[in-house]
Amino acid sequence: SQVLDTRDVQVFKVTVNGQDAQFAFGEKHSFKGTPLEITFPNELRRGQEAIVEISFESSPQSSALQWFTPQWFTPEQTSGKKHPFLFSQCQVEFV
Repeated sequence: SQVLDTRDVQVFKVTVNGQDAQFAFGEKHSFKGTPLEITFPNELRRGQEAIVEISFESSPQSSALQWFTPQWFTPEQTSGKKHPFLFSQCQVEFV
C-alpha cells in the first residue's frame, strides 16, 4: 500500500498500473492533513515501478496542493499545455 498526505481534496478514483485500486482516508489531523491510503490491486516486487493515477478535485483550502498563477507559469509550460501548473510540497510514505 501507499499513504499520501492530503488536505481538503475529494478523491473519485485511484488506479495503479491501469487497474482500479481501493483507497480510504484516515483520521484528519489539525495541521498534518488527512492520510489517503491506497491499496495496490497486485503485489509489487522489489524494484518494480508503479504508475499511480488519482482522479481528484481540489478546493481553495487545499494547502497541500498549490496552483502556480499565470504570472509565473502558463498552461503552455506544462506537459499537456492546457491546464495550470499544479505542485505538491508533501512527501510520499511507502508502507
